[in-house]
Order: sequence, then structure tokens, then C-alpha cells
Amino acid sequence: MTSVKEFRVAEPATDAALGRGRFVFTDAYSVFDWGRMPDTIPEKGASLCTMGAHNFARLEAAGIPTHYRGVVADGEVVALDDCHDAPREMAIDLATVPDLPVEAGEYDYEAFHAAAGENYLIPLEIVFRNAVPVGSSLRGRRDPEDVSLDTHEWPDEPVSLPEPVVEFSTKFEETDRYLTREEAQRVAGRAALDDCAAVAREVNRVVTERAESAGFTHEDGKIECLYADGEVRVADVAGTFDENRFAYDGQQVSKEVVRQYHKHAQPEWVAAVEAAKREADEAGDPDWRGRCERDPEPLDPGVISTVSHLYAAGANAYTGREFFDAPALDDAVAAARELND
Repeated sequence: MTSVKEFRVAEPATDAALGRGRFVFTDAYSVFDWGRMPDTIPEKGASLCTMGAHNFARLEAAGIPTHYRGVVADGEVVALDDCHDAPREMAIDLATVPDLPVEAGEYDYEAFHAAAGENYLIPLEIVFRNAVPVGSSLRGRRDPEDVSLDTHEWPDEPVSLPEPVVEFSTKFEETDRYLTREEAQRVAGRAALDDCAAVAREVNRVVTERAESAGFTHEDGKIECLYADGEVRVADVAGTFDENRFAYDGQQVSKEVVRQYHKHAQPEWVAAVEAAKREADEAGDPDWRGRCERDPEPLDPGVISTVSHLYAAGANAYTGREFFDAPALDDAVAAARELND
């Protein structure tokens, strides 16, 4: 089980063949790598499943290989276009996912790949960026010249990039960390890192084009991939409000809204999380949660309603269909804008 999706296996994957399974999208949410938070956001799961299915259909139409097989309606696997109601289950191909051994804070990727065989989930998150908002981790890791910006210092406002930037981070480690290309290739195993980057750029192109046609700005996102039959294929889910950052009229329409709200409303908990991660990293201990001195508090019901409307209205606008009984996107965005005022 992932933190916000339930995972069901119908046919296990083997070294020789992909398996079959399903994602069940729940209304749970996670911020700052915490795992499931103490409350849920109604319609969030269905919004993400619907957006993900819409994007997978676009990716396949563009010739980009994926693990997507359809959505589940009345127990049957069907195309999203054949659904009247927003789905919550997605049918997928499965690759093997070996254990990633860790000892004294060191992860053993050689052991992972020795057990992986020819079909496996690549233990990377592949990040693509079209813009660098204020507060982006990229500002602390790269100089502006490194991403083709004609300036020596990062500006105080968000900045668009002349060309998308692709980066790689860990997938299965307790805390995500960004990797050099050499480290990323070692983590990727048999899968060529250039192929992973090429797939990510194509996903970014498809999602960006759809976002712009629906009135959104697509700032950044990430994908996961599997390696099967010598080919890199898009896995997990792509182009949703949890995996990607979208803006509408300058306002975030993504999980970033909830993340920023917690920074505003629960700064002590956010600070405790950051401190626990630092302490765990210094001690070489992957279990940073055990060091965290605070737990998050539930959200106010009004905040939950606002975020729920934002997910649902955003999914309606992005897919071009009224799957959800939700406010107009302009109204949902205006309400979200007030959360951190």
C-alpha cells in the first residue's frame, strides 16, 4: 500500500512476465513525507484517478508506453471515455519490486537489482521542471546559470525556465534525496537513464499541452517508471494534482495548497518534521518519524471543503468533463487563495 493509494494484486509479476493489479485511490493525503495525515479530503481520490486516467489515454495516443490498462467501472476494466461517473480504481500492469536492503543508513541497490530480474519498478522518481517557484528546492541545489537562466542570483519571484529541467531522486528510501546522473544510473540498473529522461520529457510535453489548453500553468511534476522487455514505461500515475504542480490565475491548484497551509497553520509541526529529518540524516538513521516530537493536527472542516472543491473543480476543468458536482474553477481557486491570506 502506498500512503494514499491502496494496491491490489490479481496476478503477481515474475521475472519473465508482468503481472496485473489495481490502484484504489483513497481520499487520504500526505505532506512532507509524513504518510497518511489524520483526516481525509472528499473526492480527492476520484479526482486523481480521473486525471491520471485522462493523462494515460493521452500518453498512449502519443505513443508513450505505460502500464495503464483502463479504469474500473461496475467491476469491469473500461476506458475513461466510457465512464459516466468519476472512477476510483485503475487497472495496471505490475512489475517486480524487490526489497531494498538498508544497513547503517546505506541502501544496497546491487542487491535490489540482483533480485529484480528483467521486469522491475525502477527505484527512481524522475522530476521535470518548467518553472522554479519561490521556495523550490532547486534554488538551494543549483545556480541559475546551471538551468540556462541569464542571471547570477535567483529572483525573488517565480521564474519560468527556457527549457525543462529533468532531475532524479530516490523512490524507496525513507527520505527522498536528489542524485547525480552517475548515482541515478546506478540506482536505475538495467534501464538507461537517457531513456528515463526522454520519457519524462515526453510526459511533461503532453501534460503541459493539455494544461495550457485548459487554462492551467504546468510548473513541475514527477513520474515513476518500470523496465520491461528492454523498454522504459510510465508507471504509477502521471499529471495529477498530487504528482504535479499546476497554477491557475497565479494560484496553486495542487497538493501544494495543503502543504503551504500546514506551513501557515501548523508551523511547529513542520519545524519538528524538518528537525527530525536533519537529526536522522546526521545519525544515518532512516527512521526520522521516530524522532519527530509532534504529530499533525486535523484540518478545519472549512479547509477540507475548500481543498475538496479545488481538486474536483480542477479535475473537471482539466479533463473537460463535469465528472464532479463542484463549483466553477474560478470560484474554487478564489476560495483556495484565501486560505493563506
